[in-house]
Amino acid sequence: MTTTLDPGAQPADPAQPEAPAASGPAGAGVHPLDNPAYASLSGRHAALAERSGRVLRYPADVSPFVGMPSDPGPRDWADLARLAGPGALVPLAGVPTRPPADWEVVSSVGGVQMVDADLDPAPDPEAVRLTLDDVPEMLALIDRTRPGPFLPRTVLLGTYLGIRREGRLVAMAGERLHPPGWTEISAVCTDPAYRGQGLATRLVHAVAHGIHARGETPFLHAAADNTTAISLYTSLGFRLRRTAPFLAVRTPSEEPPVP
Repeated sequence: MTTTLDPGAQPADPAQPEAPAASGPAGAGVHPLDNPAYASLSGRHAALAERSGRVLRYPADVSPFVGMPSDPGPRDWADLARLAGPGALVPLAGVPTRPPADWEVVSSVGGVQMVDADLDPAPDPEAVRLTLDDVPEMLALIDRTRPGPFLPRTVLLGTYLGIRREGRLVAMAGERLHPPGWTEISAVCTDPAYRGQGLATRLVHAVAHGIHARGETPFLHAAADNTTAISLYTSLGFRLRRTAPFLAVRTPSEEPPVP
């Protein structure tokens, strides 16, 4: 990913369909998708959350994402530094302000958030549910395809489906963040030797079918410069909701004092 955007999230093109408005645990009047990690850790994934003050994060072997309130103040940044540890690299999304001066902004790259506007979800007879027993194969597939962060217990975040060929896992997709009323589709990947067969499309449809069955709406994120993925998701019925940067920041080298 190479595109860098302004740190403030930009609204989607007004010609594009907007996601239904709703407020949630991200803050009063804040749409759950504007701060999806915080909304997820405050709600559906609260049992997984590690907390310091108002700051939440997933266990290190589940997901690298942290949940910051949408109006972070000095104490919230100190709590995040305490939770992550000195000199830690932390990915941020949905935080409208830059960190304090003693934090390092390692990278700021463009991202897009897309929502289901016209998906045609359907179960797939070849898709199988993946579990912790399948994690070694899942990690090997992630290593071959690099769709984004996937860790030894990421599979606990939701339903992951895979397709096998001759017993080997060659494609998968699953659920990651769960803001109220929404589910993120993530880890969509296909082994290079099996691309061009529509496996990713089938798995996105199958994962979306399960999301719709719960009365929720699928959404996803992609790098702004990943035009191939964005074109695929657009063709499937996703529409741009907004653009926003994916920040990676480094905490100060010294742990903040206990208040």
